[in-house]
Amino acid sequence: MRYNHFGTTGFNISKVTLGTMTWGRQNTEAEGHAQMDYAVEHGINAFDTAELYAIPSTAETWGKTESIIGTWFKATGQRKDIFLASKVAGPAAFAAHIRNGNLGFSPAQIDEALSGSLERLQTDYLDLYQLHWPARKVNFFGKRGLHTIQDDPWEDNILEILTKMDALIKSGTIRHWGLSNETPWGVMRVLHLADVHGLPRPVSIQNPYNLLSRGFEVGLAEVCLRENIAGFPYSPLGMGRLTGKYLDGTAREDARLNLFPQYTRYTNANALAATIGYAEVASKHGLNITKMALAFVNDRDFNHSNIIGATSLEQLKTNLESVELSLSEDVLKDIEAVQQRWPNPSV
Repeated sequence: MRYNHFGTTGFNISKVTLGTMTWGRQNTEAEGHAQMDYAVEHGINAFDTAELYAIPSTAETWGKTESIIGTWFKATGQRKDIFLASKVAGPAAFAAHIRNGNLGFSPAQIDEALSGSLERLQTDYLDLYQLHWPARKVNFFGKRGLHTIQDDPWEDNILEILTKMDALIKSGTIRHWGLSNETPWGVMRVLHLADVHGLPRPVSIQNPYNLLSRGFEVGLAEVCLRENIAGFPYSPLGMGRLTGKYLDGTAREDARLNLFPQYTRYTNANALAATIGYAEVASKHGLNITKMALAFVNDRDFNHSNIIGATSLEQLKTNLESVELSLSEDVLKDIEAVQQRWPNPSV
């Protein structure tokens, strides 16, 4: 395993983080425990979760992933060895089943969410607590086309959030805080207010980043590099699209995009064409497309740890092997040629 300093935290984090969002929906508790055992045995020292998980989130599944991690901590006693990240859900109709719809980032809402997460995780602190998505009208989760902010009821409560995170850090309940599904404007506004008021900056940003969705490179990558914010990318395989299994017919009936056809971000015609292009690059250079796609994400300087997810130990093994792969200049040149032809089809 390779390790990076994670932003300004001082924590030496594994190059890949174990993502967990399928546990409690596609994976059982036993399977989640087996993945954590395997990951730790092979050098992973970071887990990422959220109160929203498992995904797709429902009234029956939200919080289950945290509970599975919590029972593993209780059984193994390894909480102290893991950099543990979770998230608080923001206001959104699709998440209204969480906490009886009491969603947002007021101090009381954060307290309620954090208390629930800590109880399920069977721990008294988080290493990283993230705002899962912005509480304003903005593009995220693959949405395009923000043309106006008229009729946006959002109020700028960033200073209130910063003050709350400061209190939680001082109490030892969280060690650091971060952003997710944010924009360059959002990150810079938070950093500005944190600096002006002497409050703790976010240390990371968790946004999607993969060969089909490289919009992070426009704006956010520079913010991360110049402000020492840790890029913490999720969906590095485009919900499994970049494994190639949907191209060659090897995807099982219970594969994610087969089970949940409502997720269309990575299923449009251009995404399919681009995936074929990347598969041809991998074949040309004798590479496994999964490992190639992950290695590309792993080795961007702005990414400090790549969040990998799997529904089987076999998939997890393949994902972990990407850490040992460095892409040649010839491979990177061919990847860029595909990007030029089908730029960011799943932004």
